[in-house]
Amino acid sequence: MKDFKNVMIFDHPLIRHKVAILRNKNTGMKEFRELIEEITTIMAYEVLKEVPTKEIEVETPLEKCMQTEIVEKSIALVPILRAGLGMVNGIHTLLPTAKVGHIGMYRDEVTMQPKEYYCKLPDGIEHMKVIVLDPMLATGGSASAAISYLEKIGCKDITLMSVIAAPVGVEKIASEHPNLKLFVSTLDRELNEHCYILPGLGDAGDRLYGTK
Repeated sequence: MKDFKNVMIFDHPLIRHKVAILRNKNTGMKEFRELIEEITTIMAYEVLKEVPTKEIEVETPLEKCMQTEIVEKSIALVPILRAGLGMVNGIHTLLPTAKVGHIGMYRDEVTMQPKEYYCKLPDGIEHMKVIVLDPMLATGGSASAAISYLEKIGCKDITLMSVIAAPVGVEKIASEHPNLKLFVSTLDRELNEHCYILPGLGDAGDRLYGTK
């Protein structure tokens, strides 16, 4: 895979440990959901380094001082339904005031092309830092389509977070959206003939919500 300047692949022993449990086919729904949230929280420390901030004056018990706080209503999380919902609480743990929009995408099992079925976004999202959440970046089609829509409505500061990615998905996002920053917890080997990530962890949505 090529080196892309705006792509960060995490190499953290705590993430590797949690991903090992996440992959296990015997890991239950509750634990799977908790692991997705925990991995997202670990990643979020890096992702949120460039959030908009402002200086404020704070009075301590001893004196007044200048401090930094995150600008209110400056962050929007946009999970790609339905699996992306599993990552929201992982960021809300650190930043509970972040607004949440939703984009519903699914992959046509015949054409493998993304199809949009739902979209509801916060007012003024084009002025916010937008963090798109998609735990499985396989072909990259759904994520790219969602990002293209956000760009079309005027969003300029967009970041994509994924837990597991295939090289082809990373290359698609980096090539089609060169100004976007992509954060991936774990880069896997390849896709199979059905466009599932190998070794992967199965269908994240099904494992999050017990639909299989």
